[in-house]
Amino acid sequence: MIKTIDARMVAKMFLGGARNLESKKEWINELNVFPVPDGDTGTNMTLTITAAAREVSALDNPNMETLAKCIATGSLRGARGNSGVILSQLLRGFTNGIKEHEELDVIDLANAMQKSVETAYKAVMKPKEGTILTVAKGAANKAAELAQSVEDVEEFARLVIDEAEKVLARTPDMLPVLKEAGVVDSGGQGLLEVLKGAYDILLGKEVDYSFETPKQESGIRISAQTQAEIKFGYCTEFIIMLEKAYDEKTELDFKAFLESIGDSIVVVSDDDIVKVHVHTNDPGLAIQRALTYGALSKMKIDNMRLEHEEKLIKDASRIAMEQKEKEETKKEEPRKEMGFISVSIGEGVGEIFKGLGVDHLIEGGQTMNPSTEDMLEAIEKVNADNVFILPNNKNIILAANQASFLTSDKRVIVIPTKTIPQGITAMVNYIPEETPRENELRMQAEIKNVKTGQVTYAVRDTKIDDKEIHLGDIMGIGDEGILAVGKEIGDTTLAMMEALVEVDSEIIGIYYGEEVAREDAEALRDQIQERYPDAEVELHSGGQPIYYYVISVE
Repeated sequence: MIKTIDARMVAKMFLGGARNLESKKEWINELNVFPVPDGDTGTNMTLTITAAAREVSALDNPNMETLAKCIATGSLRGARGNSGVILSQLLRGFTNGIKEHEELDVIDLANAMQKSVETAYKAVMKPKEGTILTVAKGAANKAAELAQSVEDVEEFARLVIDEAEKVLARTPDMLPVLKEAGVVDSGGQGLLEVLKGAYDILLGKEVDYSFETPKQESGIRISAQTQAEIKFGYCTEFIIMLEKAYDEKTELDFKAFLESIGDSIVVVSDDDIVKVHVHTNDPGLAIQRALTYGALSKMKIDNMRLEHEEKLIKDASRIAMEQKEKEETKKEEPRKEMGFISVSIGEGVGEIFKGLGVDHLIEGGQTMNPSTEDMLEAIEKVNADNVFILPNNKNIILAANQASFLTSDKRVIVIPTKTIPQGITAMVNYIPEETPRENELRMQAEIKNVKTGQVTYAVRDTKIDDKEIHLGDIMGIGDEGILAVGKEIGDTTLAMMEALVEVDSEIIGIYYGEEVAREDAEALRDQIQERYPDAEVELHSGGQPIYYYVISVE
């Protein structure tokens, strides 16, 4: 019987839970109701808990207080997406309940679980049942019941997990959209995997507890495109000291061979030596052929990809240093009253925000939700007393709110923009002469007048909003759900517009993505203008990935 667990065991159980969630993240992603290519629940929850796991795994000899601080701080700052923020709040509440104990029994665990649920529910403005919150509450209520009669931590944990599974199985009955798609709540499934991973450790299962910091987290990235530009990676040079006959035909044959394995070929012969230069992915082949003509000297092989990476890293470091110097100069300037941060999804969209006065852009959006840490870093860079944040995605609002709570030296105002067009409308309605509060109220009012449609492709088969959707289908998604499904981008977009445009609609904004040719976007604009002659139709290059078109209607 296990009556208590200490900080070392709690740390191992937490890391086991994180590792189990990480191993199941793609499966959890597949449970998402909307079949869109996005950051997804499993990914967001994994990134959130991994941020805390890295801090925990670095502890040599944890006590409950230091462990609790690492879990709470790491998950709060690393939280991404709604599911990640809620998970961070569950962990924050739980660690508040354990931090003053040296060891935990079932009563301590049950009390901590109650604090966990209370904290998470308070963090969500409109809690919805049938979600991760419901699963957490069901588990916590069962824990409170068991604590009155069960002393064995192992039995207690097993029964709590059994209850969590039962509650998770009932989530489709609480949310019709889950039942229609034939799935349980993905966030609740993620929480269950954390509990199961922790329980495995309690039973003695061994796992890899190391959670290393991802490489190149400083922001320096060597893109796949850049790597691909270097077709042949090794610069190979040597001199052949001829020992056999080497005439013009032999040289032509040798050059032809080198061309078959590389490029940038230079072959210069002079009496009894031949100087060779070639870029190839297999220097050994060049060397083997050269040895058939004689002995080799002054051999030199350089990995050009590594050299290129080193140059890029040096360049990036230089740029980062220049940026830091600019930021330091900005800090020395007097603070302005109001500054702006916006989440952006493409080069064109970013330029629009900058033109409207946004001080700092956070690249992110649907495919990779920015973390609370990303928000905090952006807030630090904006030299203003009042910093407005435009999340421009409903899955980023909670992380922005969390960053505002963690900021003490500036007033952070989160305008709950759920789409890029709403963010643009918010900035258009900013009036410098008015107070931060007046601007906040105006922006919040104006974004309600914006309807958004987004056109993308389905990444899985599903049924939602009474629509059968198949992998690869084109979807037109509105603010409240899927408005149109088809096989062609243009036709689906026009079908979506029928649901968006009303008699009194005045302005239609079209932002076309990186995969759309301008002539195709112009043709679509003309069709939309012809169908809705009373509206002003504007076309912009958004440059966004994933979404062929993002369209606003006001």
